[in-house]
Amino acid sequence: MRVMPFVQVLLLLALLAYLALIALENPGLIRLPLPLGRGELLLSTGVTTGLFMVVGGLYSALLLLPMLLRTEIHRRHTVRERHATEQRLAATLQARLGSLPAAERLAAERSPAERVTAERPTETAHMPPLQAVSE
Repeated sequence: MRVMPFVQVLLLLALLAYLALIALENPGLIRLPLPLGRGELLLSTGVTTGLFMVVGGLYSALLLLPMLLRTEIHRRHTVRERHATEQRLAATLQARLGSLPAAERLAAERSPAERVTAERPTETAHMPPLQAVSE
């Protein structure tokens, strides 16, 4: 088991337990003890609930942040890799086209449709000449 998710779940459970303890202890006004025993903060139940909801939302955002960052980094890496591959392929194609003789280069630059029509023999070339029929 990974340590960080375990610690995050324990922290969330501690926050929920603290909220339940305070809600049970203080029905109307809620006393929130300040850190290091320096007094307490007196808030209404609604304000305290809203405060804990904001803290919970921030905690949830912190739980999702590593996953979102990892996804964004992976996407950027993939785009960068694809761009580098396209550049290498374009350079290879240019090098190969540059090394071909002119006639082959023109044939390589033709579109596939032009190549098919140029390579397909015409039907009249293979037909025997017409013979006169005598009756």
